[in-house]
Amino acid sequence: MQEILQKIQSPSDMRALDKKYYAQLAREIRLELVKTITKNGGHLASNLGVVELTMALHLCFESPKDALIWDVSHQSYAHKLLTGRYTEFETIRQSNGLSGFTCPKESEHDFFVTGHASTSVSSALGLAEARKLQGNPHFSVAILGDGALTGGLVYEALNNAGQSQAKLIVVLNDNEMSISRNVGALSRYLARVRARPEYRWTKQRVERVLRRIPLIGDQMAIIAVALKRLIKRILTQTTLFEDMGLSYIGPVDGHNLGYLVSALESAKLTPRPALVHVHTVKGRGLDSAELAPDQYHGIARQCPEETVLGKSFTEKFSEMMCEIAERDPKICAVTAAMSMGTGLDSFQNRYPSRFFDVGIAEGHAVTFAAGLAKQGIRPVVAIYSTFLQRAYDQILHDVALQDLSMVLAVDRAGFVGADGATHHGLYDIAMCAGIPDIRIYAPTTAEELRAILWKATNNDGLWVIRYPRDVAVHDEISTLLSSDTYDLYGDLSSSKAVVTYGRLFFETSKLHKNMRICKLRQLLPIDPEAVKSVLDCERVFFFEEGARAGGVGERFALELLEKGFRGCFHLTAVEGFPRHASVKELLREYDLDAAGMELLCEV
Repeated sequence: MQEILQKIQSPSDMRALDKKYYAQLAREIRLELVKTITKNGGHLASNLGVVELTMALHLCFESPKDALIWDVSHQSYAHKLLTGRYTEFETIRQSNGLSGFTCPKESEHDFFVTGHASTSVSSALGLAEARKLQGNPHFSVAILGDGALTGGLVYEALNNAGQSQAKLIVVLNDNEMSISRNVGALSRYLARVRARPEYRWTKQRVERVLRRIPLIGDQMAIIAVALKRLIKRILTQTTLFEDMGLSYIGPVDGHNLGYLVSALESAKLTPRPALVHVHTVKGRGLDSAELAPDQYHGIARQCPEETVLGKSFTEKFSEMMCEIAERDPKICAVTAAMSMGTGLDSFQNRYPSRFFDVGIAEGHAVTFAAGLAKQGIRPVVAIYSTFLQRAYDQILHDVALQDLSMVLAVDRAGFVGADGATHHGLYDIAMCAGIPDIRIYAPTTAEELRAILWKATNNDGLWVIRYPRDVAVHDEISTLLSSDTYDLYGDLSSSKAVVTYGRLFFETSKLHKNMRICKLRQLLPIDPEAVKSVLDCERVFFFEEGARAGGVGERFALELLEKGFRGCFHLTAVEGFPRHASVKELLREYDLDAAGMELLCEV
């Protein structure tokens, strides 16, 4: 039982605590995080690292009057615990439970639904400017990790903020990690700021002097921090952030609550937007997570009954990339801070000179790869479906329009489960479908993935290969007709046909055998022969684990109509933003499992 934590129903309850209980509260929060996340799955290391920072934020700011905006927000678990959600916390990432990210429907303390990096400064600045117009005196606070600094949107926002007089504070949580260890010049820059000998020398001596001064109340603490900051600025160079027009405070020990509170209170006194640079340890308080923060960034739900033996599509993709690269020296791999998540860490180890991690910058990843392609290199860019959205302009303008050859390996396609609305991979097809000359494939098995990836890397043009997180099973179902683009199963004499692709095929294969089943492998452009294969049916049912509007089903219906189809066409696909729940639950909810398909086909 968490004796203190269970009494915290709102941030005001924490502010009313005697300071001597703060350390115990921090321990109880960490115990609750470890207990719940190891059971439910979720982001462990990042949340363990921001416990004191979250406490300091709620001590210094009056949420929700002051707006706390968490970048990505997978590190907002302690925030949830301190804002009245302790009794519900055991439901986090479960169906109908708390979201693993901030969610305004859950609490007035959450301002945005956030799941992608580098957006918080833009959101917070817009909120701050609106409040200034309305005469609202409260602060907008953006809390972002240093990994977010590899995304260009942050600099667009900071550039804008540097000329603003709005009440904006940016808290930079510098833990030297995003998911994998951070890459690039900015990571090295922050390391140099933390390691400046002049700063350490000054800081140590100023702190020794200040410790001899009897501090009376919070105001003296604020003055102390301001004094340290003044001396530091005299003796050291200005920072990038100061050059952009922000007041810079830090680096601050992110696990010393007193220092954090003083720094944040000092930031509140600045006449312009301020950036507070906080240095934390990802995984703090759990030795295994501190030693391997990348492995503990996100951990799987402990649910043995759902364990399926076999390698995932991601693992198979990893193996195949190494095989193909061994035969072809022109093959390069590009990822956006997701070397482990996309399975490219093996490629990185074997072919380091042909591997490029560009940071959390999906748009740059695609255009960078376009530069590789222009010079005759064959890049494979591996990105999660939900993050591919951030690179649409680059795919259209910098690759397709230039007629360059590239493979986009789109991982986590379809429902992703507990990560929910911000992470479902349901929109990549509709997004890419209108791009001229694009080829979109969806392998159902490991064998199909191998064949498609080999074909894509040996032919010109823009190829998209999308696959789910699932285990890549072997196809043991006998086909009646097989081609490079589609397969036929079931009863060819049936007047009913089911058309689908990807993992939904294994749901359709459970239907009665007196139906014709067409499994698409090449989604776009649709093979006219695949359309003809069901043209004589009286009823055609299309099941799609993707957005209904602009998806493959709509295009298939159009091509049927253009070829003279006179039967009934039924499209079952996804509309709206699905909630967080297991993939199994979501397939059932949207009638995309075998039971739902069976009922619809019988109507």
